[in-house]
Amino acid sequence: MTISSSLNAGVAGLTSNATRLAAISDNIANSATYGYKRVETDFQSLVISPAGGSYSAGGVRSVTRRLIDESGSLVTTSNPTDLAVRGRGMLPVAASSQIEVGNGDPQMLLTTTGSFRTDAEGKLMTETGLVLLGWPANPDGTVPEFPRDTSDGLEPVQINVNQLTGEPTTGINLGVNLPATETEAGSSGDPAQLSVEYYDNLGKSENILIEFTPNVPASGASNEWTMTMKDSAQGGAVIGEYTLGFDDARASGGTLQSVTPVSGGAYDAASGSVIVNVDGGPMEINIGQIGASNGLTQLSDSFAPLSISKDGSPVGNMVSVEVDANGFVHASFDTGISRTIYQVPLVDLPNPNGMVSIDKQTFMPSPDSGSFFLWDAGDGPTGDVVAFAREESATDVAGELTDMIQTQRAYSSNAKVIQTVDEMLQETTNIKR
Repeated sequence: MTISSSLNAGVAGLTSNATRLAAISDNIANSATYGYKRVETDFQSLVISPAGGSYSAGGVRSVTRRLIDESGSLVTTSNPTDLAVRGRGMLPVAASSQIEVGNGDPQMLLTTTGSFRTDAEGKLMTETGLVLLGWPANPDGTVPEFPRDTSDGLEPVQINVNQLTGEPTTGINLGVNLPATETEAGSSGDPAQLSVEYYDNLGKSENILIEFTPNVPASGASNEWTMTMKDSAQGGAVIGEYTLGFDDARASGGTLQSVTPVSGGAYDAASGSVIVNVDGGPMEINIGQIGASNGLTQLSDSFAPLSISKDGSPVGNMVSVEVDANGFVHASFDTGISRTIYQVPLVDLPNPNGMVSIDKQTFMPSPDSGSFFLWDAGDGPTGDVVAFAREESATDVAGELTDMIQTQRAYSSNAKVIQTVDEMLQETTNIKR
């Protein structure tokens, strides 16, 4: 019985070390595979000898596990949609074959890195057929709230390179100096005009014609102007008229002292702006706060538009796409604007090593891994997303070669045990001749 158990223990040793060698071979074979997670083999002893009886060898059993929570180093690339996770968390992806079938929501898979490029339909996909998933943004660039404990809200990140977009103008800031000499008795009283371009809701260029007419008194100086605004989109209709009074005190000379609406929206002293209605909707015109010198002023003898700024942009073509550290996918246009089109969350689980490992360095949640949660990148326990980067294999070739030498020696030793048991059994057979 004891000799037979020795033989069985030797066979178990050969099998276990063969399993360890297979894991080492897999690790070395994938030493250049981006995002590869190495496999580790542990040995467990088996004790089967009954208490108080003769000793019987139990042997050994091997157990393998993939260390998904171990990360390789990050290397830079030249592709803006090469993505890697720095820290905890994984990118959600799906197999392109499931998406093409269109039979319900595809199975969410997880990976820590990928080289994503647009396919014929504009979806960000790797060469191995993994499509990046994300939450779609609203037309204004905001991302609505989605459930975080399910993948139902995730969609393939699709880039429409032929997309045109424009931003309507909703606010204009006026920094204009009006000549103080024009409000003195005997001046000509000629109005000063300023045309400010804006973009309507369809991206077309329109103009607001702003006319400043001085109030010329019979004597002295009135320091008062009438500001009239007309909208070209409404055939030059007046959309606002205001009476402006300027201070002539030593400490605050030339700044706004009063704004009296004649027509149009009321003046907001806190923000220094008025609201007028152009053809496409309300427009905020900032003329400066009372006593401030950063809006309309009345100084010296010259009319000078010093600073005119506005938001919005004309219609432009998409030229590039980038992913920021928080997982937001931004589309950049040739007009200089950028718009958020998707948000890629990071998926975290209590036990990443409990996930099911499948092809292409991807993993599936399982009961052993625990329930997943979709975090904003950089929030909670998760790390951030690094663009222009890939994660290298977690394999340490030098360490694997060292383990291979140990495994070879252990295998040879177990083979020697079997050889010795065979010789002993032969001697037992030769007792009776």
